[in-house]
Amino acid sequence: MPRPSQHIDQRLLDAGLALLPETGCKGLSARRLAEHAGVNLGMFHYHFRNKDNFIRILLDQVYERMFSMLSLRATEGASPRENLRNALLVLARFGNEHRRLLRRIVADALAGEPVAGEFLRTNVPRHIAILAGLIAAAQREGQLVTAPLPQLLAFLAGAILAPLLLGTALAEHGTLPAPLATGFESAVASDDVIAQRIDFALRGLSALPEAPP
Repeated sequence: MPRPSQHIDQRLLDAGLALLPETGCKGLSARRLAEHAGVNLGMFHYHFRNKDNFIRILLDQVYERMFSMLSLRATEGASPRENLRNALLVLARFGNEHRRLLRRIVADALAGEPVAGEFLRTNVPRHIAILAGLIAAAQREGQLVTAPLPQLLAFLAGAILAPLLLGTALAEHGTLPAPLATGFESAVASDDVIAQRIDFALRGLSALPEAPP
């Protein structure tokens, strides 16, 4: 009779998701992963071969879950602006759930960690392409201002995600000003507030009729 699966590979991946935001790519070790997962060290090498391959698989798993949701949120019959809002909700909630991990991966990429840089180069263009298509569709329908795509993407990222990622980084270093630190989670990072910030941003980008001369 075959032995029941212990899902050791997923236990290791879950351990990596818990540890990587703290250790970063450089500080993560196979031994620490195995200890955290409660498995034999040999099982790590059996399932993943080496640390870089493990991190690559872990990050891909996290990203693909979000990307599959993102790809499904553009529905027929909805307006381009509504589809854009839905896509932004998926991205913002992903960014909120994994903000410590994403902040660490960006920092590691900037520090020259190859696997972190590879992950960003491979995947950021994928969701940017979806947003670009939704923005272009909304512009064609006259629902968004006519402006260069980089400008609109920078505005949306600054309004929606920057408070989460920057606020988390400052909080972790103990440098978030007291007026912002108090109630940060409820005032900046709750689902309702994120949705409200998306609505604020889209309202700011809504196409307005030209003023009379």
